[in-house]
Amino acid sequence: MDRVNRVSRLQRTPQTPGLELMSAFFRGHEFTPHRHDTYAVGITLAGVQCFTYRGARHCSGAGEVFVLHPDESHDGRQGDERGFGYRIAYVDPMLVAQACGAETLPFVRNPVGGPPRLKRAIVGLLAAGVAPEAGIDDQLAAVADALAQAAGLTAGRSTGVDRRVVGMIRELLLSRLDARVPIAELEACAGLSRWQIARQFREVFGVGPSRFHLLRRLDRARAMIVRGEDLAEVALNTGFADQAHMSRQFRAVFGLSPGQWRVLTKAGGLQAG
Repeated sequence: MDRVNRVSRLQRTPQTPGLELMSAFFRGHEFTPHRHDTYAVGITLAGVQCFTYRGARHCSGAGEVFVLHPDESHDGRQGDERGFGYRIAYVDPMLVAQACGAETLPFVRNPVGGPPRLKRAIVGLLAAGVAPEAGIDDQLAAVADALAQAAGLTAGRSTGVDRRVVGMIRELLLSRLDARVPIAELEACAGLSRWQIARQFREVFGVGPSRFHLLRRLDRARAMIVRGEDLAEVALNTGFADQAHMSRQFRAVFGLSPGQWRVLTKAGGLQAG
């Protein structure tokens, strides 16, 4: 059996120190017992990965999520000859504590699987990546809340929503569709932490503020394209780094490129209102 050890993607974000995302595939390699000083939350993408954790053997197959608590010894090996691939996030426990507001760190007893909410949150974080538009704070808040719920913890915070403040944040975002709005500016506007903002905004509007802002910027881009404006100018005037950056986000949301959208709307005689 050929050995294959490949780390295909490693991402860190200066906006959120304490978070690292990684994709990897291993075949013919075994990890000796080791510890992380972070939470390790991930999903198995291919094959079966097995590990010994807290005195028991566990296996995670393709599509299953896993959670390893900080400072818990574990090893790692493939479950069959195919090897295994996974995507994982290493999250500083301080980020989890700040985000969920619980008095103690959440401990999820079963490291594989878990409630549907936990799986959705982990998959969301891993799929988002660390681009500015990814809404990492929103995704981390969702993971922290799901961990706390899975661990049976009661969050040490008020669960009320200040709709006046949430409305202020929304208006600020809508007034700035030509650029990204730093989280520090939202915190200053709201007088709340990034985690409180993400949680309260999502409760009212169904998405976090970063995602909301991205979608509104793309709505603006779509209207500008219908008016026949140059794609590079559209990207610049909706806060994207360049046309390629806008195109990636546009395709991810609408399922087609800005150029394809232009052709379709021109063929159908659509006009911007």
